[in-house]
Amino acid sequence: MRDGTIVVAGASLAGLHGAEALRRGGFAGRLILVGDEPHRPYDRPPLSKHVLTGEVDAGATTLPGVGTLDAEWRLGIPAAGLDRAGRALRLADGTRLPFDRLLIATGARARPWPQADEARLSGVHTLRGRDDAAALAAGLAARPGRVLILGAGFIGGEVASSIRALGLPVTVVDPEPAPLARALGRVLGGFMAGRMEASGVDLRPGTRVARLEGDGAGRVRAAHLADGGTIEAALVVVALGAVRNTAWLAGSGLSADEGGLSCDGACRALDEAGRPDEAIFAAGDVARFPHPLYGGRPVALEHWGNAVAQGAHAARAMLDGPEAAGAYAELPAFWSSQFGLNIKSLGLTEEADAVAIVQGDPRTGRFLAVYGREGRTIAAVAVNAGRWLPAYEAPIREGAPFPPITGGADQPSPAPVPPGLPSAQAA
Repeated sequence: MRDGTIVVAGASLAGLHGAEALRRGGFAGRLILVGDEPHRPYDRPPLSKHVLTGEVDAGATTLPGVGTLDAEWRLGIPAAGLDRAGRALRLADGTRLPFDRLLIATGARARPWPQADEARLSGVHTLRGRDDAAALAAGLAARPGRVLILGAGFIGGEVASSIRALGLPVTVVDPEPAPLARALGRVLGGFMAGRMEASGVDLRPGTRVARLEGDGAGRVRAAHLADGGTIEAALVVVALGAVRNTAWLAGSGLSADEGGLSCDGACRALDEAGRPDEAIFAAGDVARFPHPLYGGRPVALEHWGNAVAQGAHAARAMLDGPEAAGAYAELPAFWSSQFGLNIKSLGLTEEADAVAIVQGDPRTGRFLAVYGREGRTIAAVAVNAGRWLPAYEAPIREGAPFPPITGGADQPSPAPVPPGLPSAQAA
């Protein structure tokens, strides 16, 4: 396919890179990008870091290449429905966009505080988009007496780090026993806890918030804990994860829920019977696909690199067909910067039964940990030690014996221990 009309639902990182790959691949037809935000695609990583500290304006995060893409833009108008039989995307303003191929890259949104009336209190923020970051940065510029962050995952940690860089008091609460426990386990989570506390964070692991309280003027003033305690805060950041943007697909017959839109290895969307739709593809945060490195287990990845690579993979499948594109098998990778640490990861730690420090030493703040399952290597996490990480890519891809590398420089004798990840039932 090199002509006709392709619609990209989602003016996101994945949507942009998919559109760029379509043009590079020779698509000469009509290309339309639809976005629910009024902004052209922008870079999200700076939002929880440099934008909050005032180093970068939220409006300065637009992705390069946006201005040179030969495409039509429909911004500020969300997708509202999908007519699969009629091959048309319905927009919230009533517009109907016919297509020959559709790329769904609608991403995810921040999971809100579950009590809607409390979530509407002034001073309660989530952080996902550019406008969220601008609003939160303005709230921090007003120098609130204390900031409360609900959630100690990657976004919660990055926001807490930025707030401490501003010299503001911050409390972080999370029901897990340690920061990042769901992603990295309690072993590395314990290291992160020490780093956060040393940076002046009031960390409350194993703590649940029961409700948020407002003052008489409709502004948040405190959080009441499940154990009966109270934390006063003039600003609250809800960092409870993300929800995939799939609600608009209700009634379409595609297999989609809050966990993502199911697709096959060629990024073709699957219907409720598990059959691929030859005209509809998915990429980025919204796509739930079978990963060949993990036994074909369906995964949905919120990683910057995945959005770029999967958008391009979907474009190739759209132009050249699923056989030519092959199965998408990009190795999951992510990074985070917080509290003076550069954290990089390869592979998925989920279902690991062991972890070992194989390079460096956590006491120096510079080390690499490898995760294993049933004697095989499945993931690696580097903390201020990114130069060591590439050596573990091949062992992860090959499922090499765990731990895969011994006798190297600056390498202690690996002592594998349980990683302290939540069980599948708890997750």
